[in-house]
Amino acid sequence: MVLLKNRRFLLVFALLLTIGLVLGACGSSDDGGETSGGSNDSGNNDQNAEEGGNGDFSVAMVTDVGGVDDKSFNQSAWEGLQAFGEENGLSKGEGFDYAQSESDADYTTNLNRLVRQDYNLIFGIGYLLQPAIEEVAGQYPETNFAIVDSVAEGDNVASITFKEHQGSFLAGVAAAKKTKSNQVGFVGGVEGDLIKKFESGFVAGVKSVNADIQVDVQYAESFAAADKGKLIASNMYSKGIDVIYHASGATGNGVFAQAKDLKKNNPDENVWVIGVDRDQYEEGAIGDTNVTLTSMVKRVDVAVKDVATQAMNGEFPGGEVLEYGLDDDAISIARTNEEALNEDIIGAVEEWKQKIVNGDIDVPSTREDLDGYLDSL
Repeated sequence: MVLLKNRRFLLVFALLLTIGLVLGACGSSDDGGETSGGSNDSGNNDQNAEEGGNGDFSVAMVTDVGGVDDKSFNQSAWEGLQAFGEENGLSKGEGFDYAQSESDADYTTNLNRLVRQDYNLIFGIGYLLQPAIEEVAGQYPETNFAIVDSVAEGDNVASITFKEHQGSFLAGVAAAKKTKSNQVGFVGGVEGDLIKKFESGFVAGVKSVNADIQVDVQYAESFAAADKGKLIASNMYSKGIDVIYHASGATGNGVFAQAKDLKKNNPDENVWVIGVDRDQYEEGAIGDTNVTLTSMVKRVDVAVKDVATQAMNGEFPGGEVLEYGLDDDAISIARTNEEALNEDIIGAVEEWKQKIVNGDIDVPSTREDLDGYLDSL
């Protein structure tokens, strides 16, 4: 009897063991069907690259302090990500997103947060994010990063730059052809090598048309201080300056506000603003009139969309410096205000554009180069 009971026990035990192994195999198969989609899932990334589709590809950006709705630089970058998402069947929060920076202290925090959320590609919008990009990219070599308007070190970092001085030169030509007082102004955000490219190109363009035109250059030392932009513009306009070109992000909203205030109080007031980064025609609207002469359009959206597409297709340009300019239509002068930008101005802009594209003119990008250029006029 004891032997029989032992045999029955062993038989039941073996049967239970077999059932457990079968159920375990089924559970393992179900778990294996769930894919991560994160940037650190190298196998998933390789498969995505081979197929050439979006798969689980995801992309995000960290704004500068101007914010995603600064009507300028950050907004243009966000529009590029949105266009990329729409083209590839993605939606905000489900394939692409952004992290807002309220101060420079947020840069590293936002980048790290997006890495933890497993985004495949993360953009830093603006040169001020360069140190943070380099730091975080060094810590996460399996994630791809891109910096706009600066050059950063790292095999997993793409550096996106533009020939802003070329477009600014054309903005200077337009300003010189439009001014009636022979006085124009330039309002910069934070003074540094990048914004000096805008300044140098603008001054060169103005002086190329008329060397006697005075150019007043001032900096607000912020890309997010509309009140300072308004104050600087007020002082400039009160001195007789009638065209102001701003390269100051959200600070430029104050320049537009001041020009519109003057125009509202006196419709015959001859004041103009040249926008930057995106076509800022709408920012200058006052009823049936508009104070936006033109804008130096810098297609940050085109560059962001282009790099995101390359990354999705497994062709991320890590370690490379990309430069977009007049010759690939990434830099241009907006013609939206047809009433203000007459044929004479458009003709002059086109003439100088051809000289730049043909290599007849080497537009200065620094103050030192500008000095040499002005001496040659």
